Amino acid sequence: MILSKKAMQISPSLTLAITAKAKKMKAEGIDVIGFGAGEPDFNTPKNIQQAAIKAIEQGLTRYTAASGIIELKEAIVDKFKRDNNLTYKTSQIIISTGAKQCLANVFQAILNPGDEVIVGVPYWVSYPELIQLADGVPVFAQSEESNSFKLTVEELQKVATDKTKAIIINSPNNPTGTVYTRNELEAIANFAKEKDLFIISDEIYEELLYGNEGHISIASLSEDAYNRTIVINGVSKAYAMTGWRIGYAAASEEVTKLMSNIQSHTTSNPCSISQYASVEALNGDQSEVENMKKEFKARRDFMVDRINSIKNLSCVKPEGAFYVMVNISKLLNKEVEGKVIKDSLTFSDLLLEKEKVAVIPGIAFGVDNFIRLSYATSMENIKNGLDRIEKFVSTVK
Repeated sequence: MILSKKAMQISPSLTLAITAKAKKMKAEGIDVIGFGAGEPDFNTPKNIQQAAIKAIEQGLTRYTAASGIIELKEAIVDKFKRDNNLTYKTSQIIISTGAKQCLANVFQAILNPGDEVIVGVPYWVSYPELIQLADGVPVFAQSEESNSFKLTVEELQKVATDKTKAIIINSPNNPTGTVYTRNELEAIANFAKEKDLFIISDEIYEELLYGNEGHISIASLSEDAYNRTIVINGVSKAYAMTGWRIGYAAASEEVTKLMSNIQSHTTSNPCSISQYASVEALNGDQSEVENMKKEFKARRDFMVDRINSIKNLSCVKPEGAFYVMVNISKLLNKEVEGKVIKDSLTFSDLLLEKEKVAVIPGIAFGVDNFIRLSYATSMENIKNGLDRIEKFVSTVK
């Protein structure tokens, strides 16, 4: 029997595959240190847990509206106004099973076969695959490490065509930790206006910023930017709720309606209990978020200093999220015990084999001379893991 050609062209998530491999090795009793995690290592705050328990006890366990409960939509509207100076109606909000489903809904809602979406490199692993699943074409715009991996209008101009339909902005960024300034976002917004493009603004790491500047949503810059932007966010990263699977999007009523129609036929509503817990996450005590941020910042500072002290490794200091992109270009085409480090995947495989440290190869994000490390793990693991990485790098000849 012939299977779907489109589905057969989709690659599995390399980040999830490597994380699963590391977990399997740990379960077998192997002392593995994993730097692959894309989720906080903290537990969900108690007040959010209690809200979920209360929802269960009150019997709030049945179907909700496909696009989400009104209480959570109202909390999201309030959050946008409070934190981002953005005014939305509840009819412009959709709640989905994670920010990833929001993105899938967006691409299905706006793309026709052959439409192009500009994706910055390095990119989050699922962007290209989700675009292709919606019959779109991912087009890659290169960024430079020397510019903190930020997209510039010059790079966007190089890849824009008459088929370009949208551009994705992810700030704070996965995998680089890059945070765009107001001026940089304004330049991109003007580019989108000139080319008449949708802007898909993935802001899932909004709360995880470590500088003095607050988060800026590109949708807040002008009326035009507001009208053409689809904002993606969720509770997973800020509130350590990755397994609760709640993401949300804000857009024009026209786009939101299409996304809701799509979702009504694919998954229906996201988990009712998780939705009621997310109301508490957005409206309740935020002190645990601040505590997590302080710990992440301390880990980031240590990791960046330690990496840059290791011979033949280097990294740019990220301003947000909880990832560091480590430049391994000086080690490529060299050998470890007779084995040539041809690329980031070979480097990662050998590191796991020799020192039992799991990292994500840069090729997963479109760049082959980097690896990604997550500091969403304990300081003890970070110290031990980086010691092992230094030991491994010292054997490269």
